[in-house]
Amino acid sequence: MTYRYHHLHLICSNLDEMENFFTQTLGARLVERRKFGTADGATVDLNGITINLRLPREGDEISGDSSKERYGYDHLGLQVENVDAAYNDLKNKGFTFITPPTDAGNVRIAFFKGPDNITIELLQPLS
Repeated sequence: MTYRYHHLHLICSNLDEMENFFTQTLGARLVERRKFGTADGATVDLNGITINLRLPREGDEISGDSSKERYGYDHLGLQVENVDAAYNDLKNKGFTFITPPTDAGNVRIAFFKGPDNITIELLQPLS
């Protein structure tokens, strides 16, 4: 059996805000607005990465907002050409960074909080 990555699915409190974050801030392309069961949602393509977004369904019990460590999702890692330039761009747009640009072995990284406190890592391979 061979397994390979297909998509990431995020539940969000505000679909428009999350969609705009991925399309306007990170440059993803809106593939479609759609329903996931009974919940409104959207699919975006971030340079070949499919990300599904949806609102909670009626009856869903949402247990957290990603502001605390927990089992399960930790962060989304995005490779960029220049971590420092991405850091400055996102900082100027009002995003809060947990970790400023830092060298970590053969990569330069930074972590910031997106909508609903999702944690996103920016990663630049160093030569």
